[in-house]
Amino acid sequence: MSSTVFLNPFAASYSHIKDSDDPRILDFHQKLPEYATTPLIPLPTVASELGLGKVFLKDESRRFGLPSFKILGASWSIYRSLVARCGLEITTTLGQVGQVAREKNLKLVTCTDGNWGRSVSRIAGYLSISATIFVPRNMDDATREKIASEGATVRPVDGDYDDAIREAVKASEKEQDMLLVMDTSWPGFEQSSRWVVDGYSTMLAEVDEQLADHGSGAATVAIASVGVGSWAQAVVQHYKSQEPKAIIATVEPMTAACLKTSLEADQNTPIKTGDTIMCGMNCGTVSSIAWPILRAGVDMSLTVSELESHEAVEYLREKGVNAGPCGAAPLAALKKLCTSGSLKQDVKSVVVLFSTEGYRDYVIPQ
Repeated sequence: MSSTVFLNPFAASYSHIKDSDDPRILDFHQKLPEYATTPLIPLPTVASELGLGKVFLKDESRRFGLPSFKILGASWSIYRSLVARCGLEITTTLGQVGQVAREKNLKLVTCTDGNWGRSVSRIAGYLSISATIFVPRNMDDATREKIASEGATVRPVDGDYDDAIREAVKASEKEQDMLLVMDTSWPGFEQSSRWVVDGYSTMLAEVDEQLADHGSGAATVAIASVGVGSWAQAVVQHYKSQEPKAIIATVEPMTAACLKTSLEADQNTPIKTGDTIMCGMNCGTVSSIAWPILRAGVDMSLTVSELESHEAVEYLREKGVNAGPCGAAPLAALKKLCTSGSLKQDVKSVVVLFSTEGYRDYVIPQ
Protein backbone atom coordinates (compact mmCIF):
# COMPACT_ATOMS: atom_id res chain seq x y z
CA MET A 1 0.00 0.00 0.00
CA SER A 2 1.34 3.43 -0.90
CA SER A 3 1.99 6.06 1.77
CA THR A 4 -0.02 9.28 2.01
CA VAL A 5 2.93 11.42 0.84
CA PHE A 6 5.36 10.55 -1.94
CA LEU A 7 8.73 12.25 -1.50
CA ASN A 8 10.98 12.76 -4.51
CA PRO A 9 14.57 13.26 -3.29
CA PHE A 10 15.82 14.27 -6.75
CA ALA A 11 13.47 17.22 -7.32
CA ALA A 12 15.47 19.61 -5.13
CA SER A 13 18.31 19.56 -7.65
CA TYR A 14 16.06 19.84 -10.73
CA SER A 15 16.44 23.02 -12.78
CA HIS A 16 13.95 23.77 -15.51
CA ILE A 17 15.48 25.59 -18.44
CA LYS A 18 12.92 27.69 -20.27
CA ASP A 19 12.73 30.74 -22.44
CA SER A 20 11.70 33.92 -20.66
CA ASP A 21 7.95 34.28 -20.33
CA ASP A 22 6.36 35.63 -23.50
CA PRO A 23 5.14 39.17 -22.70
CA ARG A 24 2.47 38.80 -25.39
CA ILE A 25 0.55 36.39 -23.14
CA LEU A 26 -0.05 38.88 -20.33
CA ASP A 27 -0.86 41.60 -22.88
CA PHE A 28 -3.33 39.24 -24.58
CA HIS A 29 -5.11 38.48 -21.30
CA GLN A 30 -5.23 42.13 -20.27
CA LYS A 31 -7.16 42.92 -23.46
CA LEU A 32 -9.87 40.33 -22.79
CA PRO A 33 -13.19 41.49 -21.28
CA GLU A 34 -13.22 41.67 -17.47
CA TYR A 35 -9.47 41.16 -16.98
CA ALA A 36 -8.31 41.94 -13.46
CA THR A 37 -5.52 40.65 -11.25
CA THR A 38 -6.99 38.12 -8.82
CA PRO A 39 -6.31 38.50 -5.07
CA LEU A 40 -3.36 37.06 -3.17
CA ILE A 41 -4.72 36.64 0.36
CA PRO A 42 -2.47 36.40 3.45
CA LEU A 43 -3.36 33.60 5.90
CA PRO A 44 -1.39 34.60 9.03
CA THR A 45 -3.36 32.30 11.34
CA VAL A 46 -2.47 29.27 9.21
CA ALA A 47 1.19 30.32 9.21
CA SER A 48 1.18 30.71 12.98
CA GLU A 49 -0.59 27.41 13.63
CA LEU A 50 1.83 25.46 11.42
CA GLY A 51 5.04 27.23 12.44
CA LEU A 52 5.61 28.78 9.03
CA GLY A 53 6.76 32.25 8.04
CA LYS A 54 4.05 33.46 5.66
CA VAL A 55 1.19 31.68 3.92
CA PHE A 56 -0.68 33.22 0.99
CA LEU A 57 -3.61 31.96 -1.06
CA LYS A 58 -4.09 32.94 -4.70
CA ASP A 59 -7.86 33.23 -5.13
CA GLU A 60 -8.99 32.28 -8.65
CA SER A 61 -12.71 32.31 -7.87
CA ARG A 62 -13.47 35.35 -10.04
CA ARG A 63 -11.13 35.12 -13.04
CA PHE A 64 -12.82 36.95 -15.94
CA GLY A 65 -16.12 36.56 -14.08
CA LEU A 66 -15.75 32.77 -14.07
CA PRO A 67 -15.13 30.64 -10.95
CA SER A 68 -11.82 29.19 -12.13
CA PHE A 69 -8.36 29.93 -13.52
CA LYS A 70 -8.83 27.68 -16.55
CA ILE A 71 -9.75 30.50 -18.93
CA LEU A 72 -6.13 31.73 -18.79
CA GLY A 73 -4.92 28.57 -20.51
CA ALA A 74 -8.01 28.06 -22.66
CA SER A 75 -7.97 31.56 -24.14
CA TRP A 76 -4.29 31.53 -25.13
CA SER A 77 -4.41 27.98 -26.50
CA ILE A 78 -7.56 28.61 -28.56
CA TYR A 79 -6.14 31.87 -29.91
CA ARG A 80 -2.81 30.27 -30.88
CA SER A 81 -4.54 27.18 -32.33
CA LEU A 82 -6.82 29.29 -34.52
CA VAL A 83 -3.97 31.55 -35.62
CA ALA A 84 -2.03 28.46 -36.70
CA ARG A 85 -5.04 26.80 -38.35
CA CYS A 86 -5.98 29.95 -40.29
CA GLY A 87 -2.41 30.86 -41.28
CA LEU A 88 -2.53 34.22 -39.48
CA GLU A 89 0.18 36.30 -37.80
CA ILE A 90 0.61 36.21 -34.03
CA THR A 91 -0.16 39.94 -34.01
CA THR A 92 -3.72 39.32 -35.28
CA THR A 93 -6.37 40.56 -32.86
CA LEU A 94 -8.86 38.19 -31.25
CA GLY A 95 -11.68 39.86 -33.15
CA GLN A 96 -9.92 39.37 -36.49
CA VAL A 97 -9.21 35.73 -35.62
CA GLY A 98 -12.90 35.22 -34.90
CA GLN A 99 -13.87 36.74 -38.23
CA VAL A 100 -11.57 34.43 -40.19
CA ALA A 101 -12.66 31.41 -38.13
CA ARG A 102 -16.30 32.15 -38.96
CA GLU A 103 -15.49 32.53 -42.65
CA LYS A 104 -13.87 29.09 -42.55
CA ASN A 105 -16.81 27.72 -40.49
CA LEU A 106 -14.43 26.49 -37.78
CA LYS A 107 -15.85 25.07 -34.54
CA LEU A 108 -14.28 24.10 -31.22
CA VAL A 109 -14.55 20.69 -29.60
CA THR A 110 -13.20 19.51 -26.24
CA CYS A 111 -14.07 17.52 -23.14
CA THR A 112 -14.22 18.59 -19.51
CA ASP A 113 -14.88 17.79 -15.88
CA GLY A 114 -16.35 21.29 -15.54
CA ASN A 115 -14.35 24.51 -15.49
CA TRP A 116 -12.26 23.85 -18.61
CA GLY A 117 -15.37 23.32 -20.72
CA ARG A 118 -17.02 26.47 -19.44
CA SER A 119 -13.87 28.44 -20.23
CA VAL A 120 -13.71 27.06 -23.78
CA SER A 121 -17.38 27.95 -24.18
CA ARG A 122 -16.73 31.51 -23.02
CA ILE A 123 -13.91 32.03 -25.53
CA ALA A 124 -16.04 30.53 -28.30
CA GLY A 125 -18.59 33.18 -27.39
CA TYR A 126 -16.00 35.93 -27.66
CA LEU A 127 -15.14 34.60 -31.13
CA SER A 128 -18.80 34.03 -32.12
CA ILE A 129 -18.12 30.44 -33.13
CA SER A 130 -19.71 27.24 -31.84
CA ALA A 131 -18.27 24.79 -29.31
CA THR A 132 -19.16 21.19 -28.49
CA ILE A 133 -18.20 19.96 -25.03
CA PHE A 134 -18.15 16.25 -24.14
CA VAL A 135 -18.65 15.51 -20.44
CA PRO A 136 -18.45 12.32 -18.32
CA ARG A 137 -21.63 10.65 -17.12
CA ASN A 138 -21.09 11.56 -13.45
CA MET A 139 -21.14 15.33 -14.08
CA ASP A 140 -24.02 16.91 -12.18
CA ASP A 141 -26.81 18.74 -13.98
CA ALA A 142 -25.88 22.12 -12.47
CA THR A 143 -22.38 21.98 -13.95
CA ARG A 144 -23.72 20.93 -17.34
CA GLU A 145 -26.16 23.81 -17.29
CA LYS A 146 -23.41 26.33 -16.49
CA ILE A 147 -21.38 25.14 -19.48
CA ALA A 148 -24.44 25.29 -21.72
CA SER A 149 -25.26 28.80 -20.44
CA GLU A 150 -22.11 30.03 -22.20
CA GLY A 151 -23.62 28.91 -25.52
CA ALA A 152 -21.92 25.53 -26.00
CA THR A 153 -23.50 22.21 -26.96
CA VAL A 154 -22.98 19.76 -24.07
CA ARG A 155 -22.66 16.08 -25.03
CA PRO A 156 -22.76 13.56 -22.12
CA VAL A 157 -20.65 10.40 -22.55
CA ASP A 158 -21.41 6.99 -21.05
CA GLY A 159 -18.08 6.82 -19.26
CA ASP A 160 -15.46 8.78 -17.31
CA TYR A 161 -13.19 11.69 -18.24
CA ASP A 162 -10.86 9.51 -20.34
CA ASP A 163 -13.88 8.21 -22.27
CA ALA A 164 -14.94 11.84 -22.89
CA ILE A 165 -11.49 12.53 -24.33
CA ARG A 166 -11.92 9.70 -26.81
CA GLU A 167 -15.32 11.02 -27.93
CA ALA A 168 -13.93 14.53 -28.43
CA VAL A 169 -11.09 13.13 -30.54
CA LYS A 170 -13.53 11.11 -32.66
CA ALA A 171 -15.63 14.23 -33.29
CA SER A 172 -12.59 16.23 -34.41
CA GLU A 173 -11.49 13.45 -36.74
CA LYS A 174 -14.97 13.05 -38.23
CA GLU A 175 -15.40 16.71 -39.18
CA GLN A 176 -12.44 18.65 -40.55
CA ASP A 177 -13.85 21.99 -39.41
CA MET A 178 -13.87 20.84 -35.76
CA LEU A 179 -10.76 22.14 -33.95
CA LEU A 180 -9.78 20.02 -30.94
CA VAL A 181 -8.53 22.11 -27.99
CA MET A 182 -7.44 20.30 -24.82
CA ASP A 183 -5.59 20.97 -21.60
CA THR A 184 -4.12 17.48 -21.68
CA SER A 185 -1.91 15.78 -24.25
CA TRP A 186 -0.84 12.43 -25.62
CA PRO A 187 1.72 11.39 -28.24
CA GLY A 188 0.71 13.07 -31.48
CA PHE A 189 -1.42 15.75 -29.78
CA GLU A 190 0.70 18.05 -27.67
CA GLN A 191 0.84 21.60 -29.03
CA SER A 192 -2.60 22.64 -27.75
CA SER A 193 -1.70 21.80 -24.18
CA ARG A 194 1.72 23.46 -24.47
CA TRP A 195 -0.12 26.69 -25.22
CA VAL A 196 -2.44 26.03 -22.27
CA VAL A 197 0.56 25.76 -19.96
CA ASP A 198 2.01 28.95 -21.43
CA GLY A 199 -1.29 30.73 -20.77
CA TYR A 200 -1.09 29.96 -17.06
CA SER A 201 2.09 32.06 -16.82
CA THR A 202 -0.09 35.14 -16.31
CA MET A 203 -1.22 33.92 -12.89
CA LEU A 204 2.32 33.08 -11.80
CA ALA A 205 3.60 36.49 -12.93
CA GLU A 206 0.84 38.13 -10.92
CA VAL A 207 1.86 36.19 -7.79
CA ASP A 208 5.50 37.23 -8.08
CA GLU A 209 4.48 40.88 -8.26
CA GLN A 210 1.93 40.55 -5.45
CA LEU A 211 4.44 38.94 -3.10
CA ALA A 212 6.72 41.91 -3.64
CA ASP A 213 3.81 44.26 -2.94
CA HIS A 214 3.26 42.43 0.37
CA GLY A 215 6.90 43.04 1.26
CA SER A 216 7.62 39.33 1.01
CA GLY A 217 10.42 37.43 -0.61
CA ALA A 218 9.84 34.90 -3.36
CA ALA A 219 7.83 31.76 -2.71
CA THR A 220 9.78 28.96 -1.02
CA VAL A 221 6.88 26.47 -1.19
CA ALA A 222 4.13 26.24 -3.80
CA ILE A 223 1.21 23.80 -3.60
CA ALA A 224 -0.82 23.03 -6.71
CA SER A 225 -3.78 20.76 -7.34
CA VAL A 226 -3.53 18.16 -10.11
CA GLY A 227 -6.04 16.92 -12.67
CA VAL A 228 -4.25 16.04 -15.89
CA GLY A 229 -1.20 17.97 -14.69
CA SER A 230 -1.02 20.98 -17.03
CA TRP A 231 -1.39 23.51 -14.22
CA ALA A 232 1.13 21.68 -12.03
CA GLN A 233 3.48 21.63 -15.02
CA ALA A 234 3.26 25.42 -15.25
CA VAL A 235 4.03 25.71 -11.52
CA VAL A 236 7.07 23.44 -11.74
CA GLN A 237 8.41 25.23 -14.81
CA HIS A 238 8.04 28.61 -13.11
CA TYR A 239 9.50 27.87 -9.70
CA LYS A 240 12.18 25.41 -10.77
CA SER A 241 13.63 27.92 -13.24
CA GLN A 242 14.28 30.48 -10.50
CA GLU A 243 16.96 30.78 -7.83
CA PRO A 244 16.45 29.84 -5.10
CA LYS A 245 14.07 27.12 -6.24
CA ALA A 246 10.80 26.57 -4.41
CA ILE A 247 9.61 23.26 -3.02
CA ILE A 248 6.71 22.03 -5.18
CA ALA A 249 3.95 19.94 -3.64
CA THR A 250 1.01 18.56 -5.60
CA VAL A 251 -2.34 17.38 -4.25
CA GLU A 252 -4.97 15.01 -5.63
CA PRO A 253 -8.12 13.27 -4.37
CA MET A 254 -7.58 9.80 -2.95
CA THR A 255 -9.94 8.52 -5.64
CA ALA A 256 -8.10 10.13 -8.56
CA ALA A 257 -4.38 10.11 -7.79
CA CYS A 258 -3.01 9.55 -11.29
CA LEU A 259 0.14 11.62 -10.69
CA LYS A 260 1.00 10.10 -7.31
CA THR A 261 0.40 6.61 -8.69
CA SER A 262 2.66 7.39 -11.65
CA LEU A 263 5.41 8.83 -9.47
CA GLU A 264 5.35 5.74 -7.26
CA ALA A 265 5.53 3.49 -10.34
CA ASP A 266 8.13 5.76 -11.99
CA GLN A 267 6.11 5.72 -15.21
CA ASN A 268 2.98 7.43 -16.47
CA THR A 269 0.29 5.07 -15.23
CA PRO A 270 -3.39 5.57 -16.15
CA ILE A 271 -5.89 4.69 -13.41
CA LYS A 272 -9.62 4.26 -13.03
CA THR A 273 -11.07 7.04 -10.93
CA GLY A 274 -13.99 7.20 -8.50
CA ASP A 275 -16.46 9.94 -7.61
CA THR A 276 -15.11 12.89 -5.64
CA ILE A 277 -16.28 16.31 -4.51
CA MET A 278 -12.98 17.51 -6.04
CA CYS A 279 -14.45 16.77 -9.46
CA GLY A 280 -12.15 19.17 -11.30
CA MET A 281 -9.31 16.79 -10.40
CA ASN A 282 -11.18 13.62 -11.34
CA CYS A 283 -8.74 12.62 -14.10
CA GLY A 284 -7.14 9.24 -14.66
CA THR A 285 -4.18 10.01 -16.93
CA VAL A 286 -1.35 12.54 -16.63
CA SER A 287 -0.78 14.71 -19.72
CA SER A 288 2.11 13.33 -21.78
CA ILE A 289 3.99 16.63 -21.91
CA ALA A 290 3.44 17.28 -18.19
CA TRP A 291 4.65 13.88 -17.02
CA PRO A 292 8.45 14.23 -17.54
CA ILE A 293 8.48 17.67 -15.94
CA LEU A 294 6.36 16.61 -12.96
CA ARG A 295 8.41 13.44 -12.55
CA ALA A 296 11.59 15.53 -12.34
CA GLY A 297 10.37 18.60 -10.48
CA VAL A 298 7.66 17.67 -7.97
CA ASP A 299 9.19 17.39 -4.49
CA MET A 300 6.10 16.03 -2.73
CA SER A 301 2.94 14.40 -4.04
CA LEU A 302 0.06 13.62 -1.74
CA THR A 303 -3.63 12.87 -1.57
CA VAL A 304 -6.36 14.32 0.61
CA SER A 305 -9.68 12.82 1.59
CA GLU A 306 -13.12 14.19 0.83
CA LEU A 307 -13.52 15.24 4.45
CA GLU A 308 -10.13 16.98 4.57
CA SER A 309 -11.02 18.99 1.48
CA HIS A 310 -14.43 19.88 2.89
CA GLU A 311 -12.94 21.01 6.19
CA ALA A 312 -10.51 23.25 4.29
CA VAL A 313 -13.45 24.75 2.35
CA GLU A 314 -15.22 25.52 5.64
CA TYR A 315 -12.08 27.01 7.21
CA LEU A 316 -11.50 29.31 4.26
CA ARG A 317 -15.16 30.33 4.17
CA GLU A 318 -14.84 31.46 7.80
CA LYS A 319 -11.89 33.61 6.67
CA GLY A 320 -13.96 35.15 3.88
CA VAL A 321 -12.28 33.14 1.10
CA ASN A 322 -14.54 31.74 -1.64
CA ALA A 323 -13.00 28.33 -2.42
CA GLY A 324 -14.46 25.09 -3.71
CA PRO A 325 -13.16 21.59 -2.89
CA CYS A 326 -10.40 21.70 -5.56
CA GLY A 327 -9.44 25.22 -4.52
CA ALA A 328 -9.25 24.32 -0.84
CA ALA A 329 -7.31 21.08 -1.39
CA PRO A 330 -3.88 22.82 -1.29
CA LEU A 331 -4.67 24.09 2.23
CA ALA A 332 -5.64 20.58 3.31
CA ALA A 333 -2.39 19.35 1.76
CA LEU A 334 -0.32 21.96 3.59
CA LYS A 335 -1.76 20.90 6.94
CA LYS A 336 -1.09 17.23 6.16
CA LEU A 337 2.48 17.96 5.06
CA CYS A 338 3.20 19.85 8.25
CA THR A 339 1.54 17.44 10.67
CA SER A 340 3.27 14.45 9.03
CA GLY A 341 6.67 16.14 9.25
CA SER A 342 7.14 16.04 5.48
CA LEU A 343 7.41 19.85 5.43
CA LYS A 344 9.54 21.23 8.24
CA GLN A 345 8.61 24.28 10.28
CA ASP A 346 10.49 27.32 9.02
CA VAL A 347 9.76 30.88 10.12
CA LYS A 348 11.44 32.16 6.96
CA SER A 349 9.22 30.17 4.60
CA VAL A 350 6.86 31.79 2.10
CA VAL A 351 4.10 29.36 1.12
CA VAL A 352 1.75 29.99 -1.81
CA LEU A 353 -1.46 27.97 -2.07
CA PHE A 354 -3.21 28.10 -5.42
CA SER A 355 -6.98 28.03 -5.00
CA THR A 356 -8.00 27.19 -8.54
CA GLU A 357 -11.79 27.33 -8.20
CA GLY A 358 -14.52 29.18 -6.33
CA TYR A 359 -17.18 27.65 -4.12
CA ARG A 360 -19.83 25.42 -5.64
CA ASP A 361 -22.47 23.13 -4.20
CA TYR A 362 -21.47 19.55 -3.40
CA VAL A 363 -22.60 16.68 -1.20
CA ILE A 364 -20.97 17.16 2.19
CA PRO A 365 -18.90 14.05 3.07
CA GLN A 366 -19.50 12.30 6.36
